[in-house]
Amino acid sequence: MIKHRLSALLIAASLSTALVAGCGSSSSGTTQNAGSDTSSASPASDAPAAAFPRSVKHAMGTAEIKSQPKRVVVLDSGELDDVTLLGITPVGAVSPHLKSEGGFPAYLKSEIGGTVDVGPMTEPNLELITSLKPDLILTSKVRHEKIYSKLNAIAPTVMAETTGFPWKANLELYAQALGKESEAKAAVTRYEARAAKLGEAIKAKNGGKLPTVSVVRFVAGPTRLYQKSSFSGVVLRDVGLPRPAAEDVDQLMLEVSPEQIGKADADIVFVTTSDDPSKTKETEVQGTAVWKDLPAVKENRVFTVPDETWMSGIGVQAAEQMLGDIAKAAGVELPK
Repeated sequence: MIKHRLSALLIAASLSTALVAGCGSSSSGTTQNAGSDTSSASPASDAPAAAFPRSVKHAMGTAEIKSQPKRVVVLDSGELDDVTLLGITPVGAVSPHLKSEGGFPAYLKSEIGGTVDVGPMTEPNLELITSLKPDLILTSKVRHEKIYSKLNAIAPTVMAETTGFPWKANLELYAQALGKESEAKAAVTRYEARAAKLGEAIKAKNGGKLPTVSVVRFVAGPTRLYQKSSFSGVVLRDVGLPRPAAEDVDQLMLEVSPEQIGKADADIVFVTTSDDPSKTKETEVQGTAVWKDLPAVKENRVFTVPDETWMSGIGVQAAEQMLGDIAKAAGVELPK
């Protein structure tokens, strides 16, 4: 069940801003409705017509949405996961900014036919977005605060405070803008129940004890260990899996040198690579004696998983994919 209210976005922001470069100070404003195209890019919701117009409070002010959105543009991967979860094919979206092979996420391929890439995420193509005649734009303040006024001039724009940790609250916010609150709530409830059942199955397999789990990400720069206040950290917590000391912290991540990779020591180690491996320290780290001496490495309990779900997905559908990876690594069947 979604436990975070929209006010939780401001609290969670301090935990997740390491995901991107720092943003400027907060500002507020009132969204103008730029007028919407009547053609539909996705199935209409079953929400009652009386639910609109509605006012939606968000990180940059209040969006006035006159009718249920049908032509939606999303400017980050979490928003893409959210809208497709709710049965909407966006008319425009950006691909994950750290996806080295380019393109939209493979795990959402069947849900985004016809969606136009309006990226890059750091500098969305405003002219192309305008040509798509959206009636709603979804993104976050931490990503696009500087161009909020320009986006808002195109269509009502709803911004969450940040991305990553508050992903359930973000879904709740976007669902409110879309008139899909009940669908979002039901999806999170189903996911959380499944995650809890998976934890119970893993515990039963291990004689009543849950294995510790570590998450290592190789990027162009220092190697990262992901902690509890990250998207992957929330999912692991939902399953009930304990973390090693270095990751059992209410922070986003810890950067480590190759010599410090021993901090990733856990019963199960998940590894992702966000970029071309040659641009990261993956080879260097995995060549160290410290890495080779990790029990998980010696006992083949290191599992490579997709960066696009574990790091960039930031939504229920990506979390469901993670549950499958966790079940496989733990040697149990994924609960229905």
